[in-house]
Amino acid sequence: MTNQLERAYKYCETVTKKHAKSFYFASRFLPENKRKPIYALYAFCRHVDDQIDKTEIANEFQAIEEVNKWKINLERVYQHDKLSENFSVTANHTHHEGLAHLDEQISRELVLLAWGDVLKHYKIPLHLPLELIKGVLMDTYIKRYESFNNLYIYCYRVASTVGLMSSEIFGYKDKSALVYAEAMGIAMQITNILRDIAEDAKMQRIYIPQDELKTFGISEEQIFNHEISESFIELMKFQIRRARQFYEKAERGILLLEPDTRFTVLIASRLYAKILDCIEAQNYDVFSKRAHTTLIQKIFSLPRLWLETKKMKFDPADFEKSPNLR
Repeated sequence: MTNQLERAYKYCETVTKKHAKSFYFASRFLPENKRKPIYALYAFCRHVDDQIDKTEIANEFQAIEEVNKWKINLERVYQHDKLSENFSVTANHTHHEGLAHLDEQISRELVLLAWGDVLKHYKIPLHLPLELIKGVLMDTYIKRYESFNNLYIYCYRVASTVGLMSSEIFGYKDKSALVYAEAMGIAMQITNILRDIAEDAKMQRIYIPQDELKTFGISEEQIFNHEISESFIELMKFQIRRARQFYEKAERGILLLEPDTRFTVLIASRLYAKILDCIEAQNYDVFSKRAHTTLIQKIFSLPRLWLETKKMKFDPADFEKSPNLR
């Protein structure tokens, strides 16, 4: 592996460690040949998503332009073109400047250099990262979702695609595993939505379906004003039950993955689902404190999850029918 490629993977790992602590924790139990590609995958997703989330509404046009740069360069990687004639110059700046504070061009080149290497070993269809980009761009023109069916499309694009791409790196026995990977993405994105209600409201976004807000008698003003009522609590309980149903369905597919990745996926699932437990422990107050898991909680969960992984037994009869995701 060249110094530039090693530096690119190191940068991707740094991004993952900084922005996705639970995901990074789980990934440490992957073999190295799968761990580095997962870092490259996460770093790509993170950078594309950040273009929208870190941009003021007035500058969304500029954010869209930046996301399109990622799209254009990613397509070039799939076409096996050179990323940039100047890559060797810009990438070498990282040797002196470190990996924490790079401009967008250098960051993009590093991530895509790693992606180019990943594609030599794993077949990740181009339509998946392109679908993710479509999902990220939805935040620039959709601030509300009428129903869960509408929200499902968004969740699939920004989260299930990540699970589907990861599955190509993890490896699986049968393509039916992809159905469960899709469910895992939906579960995790619903969890994100519930955890980040206050943060999203600051950007004038409400992801909870409008028809469900109406059913529980919750107005948008109540969310913007951070009001916690009995009706809001009932709404949160409903959303949490839905998320847990998706986690339950998704975990059935872990046995379809290659053995050296099952422990990691189970850890990721359980740690993320634990955010729902934290929301409950906070009496559904997602406004004054952001729900998260602690390092101690993560470490203490390992022995039990390891034993659970070892006790898993594959029964083809369990997978004769794909789960009804919605």
